[in-house]
Amino acid sequence: MKSLKPIKRSALRIYLGKKYYRLKRYIKWYTNRKKYANKKESMPLPYIISSHKTPLLRELKGVDMWLQHNKIINLKIASNKLNKVIIKPGETFSYWRLIGNPTKRKGYVEGMELFFGTVTVAVGGGLCQLSNLIYWITLHSPLTVSERYRHSYDVFPDSNRSQPFGSGATCAYNYLDLQIKNETDKNYQLIIYLTDTDLVGEWRSDMPATRIYQVYEKDHWITQEFWGGYIRHNTIHRKVFNIENELITDEFITENCAIMMYDPMLTD
Repeated sequence: MKSLKPIKRSALRIYLGKKYYRLKRYIKWYTNRKKYANKKESMPLPYIISSHKTPLLRELKGVDMWLQHNKIINLKIASNKLNKVIIKPGETFSYWRLIGNPTKRKGYVEGMELFFGTVTVAVGGGLCQLSNLIYWITLHSPLTVSERYRHSYDVFPDSNRSQPFGSGATCAYNYLDLQIKNETDKNYQLIIYLTDTDLVGEWRSDMPATRIYQVYEKDHWITQEFWGGYIRHNTIHRKVFNIENELITDEFITENCAIMMYDPMLTD
């Protein structure tokens, strides 16, 4: 496996790298033959296929709460770009193609961002909460995740973690995209909104669900690397049941590995 040892790069190298990978993505968007979802329906489709919510505010050690409140502003703007979009059969949902570049001109503000394992401040920071949520509800639907990037760093211990480690999707405009393809014969609609306390996501359809999904972690282990860091590993799988709760299949989803940003020998 390729070493995950962090590589120190100059500010110029990082700047030019972003420009290069963004250009590659723009070329892909406009030259490939994918049909991207871009239409919305004002009325929600009738059947909820999967749903989940995550808290908007969390007290994180060493992180100022104003960054959390700014994150909510960013989530509201981005969610409005995605809310009620329809993915027709054969179409592909692209997270960044729909949201666009999160800039100050569009109303985005500084929020928390993880950059090479360090908590930093950046305009549009905090949008990974949205991509994480969409990825999670997609794993509980018949839609196909065609592009997803794992988080390279495991930032916080498992206290109060409700989902398996590695069940999110990191994002960075526009080269780290989340893409989801509708390979079914039904329409699907993404519903995203904020309450006073939570970010809420739903996949809806014009037909009721015929499958039930159970996502779980398997083969969890931690390794100490030659350069001194610790790497956390696991695999994500899902069981698929029919409406009678009979197991149809048990699928491998992905393998994760991430640099641990905390002591793996933490005590209770």
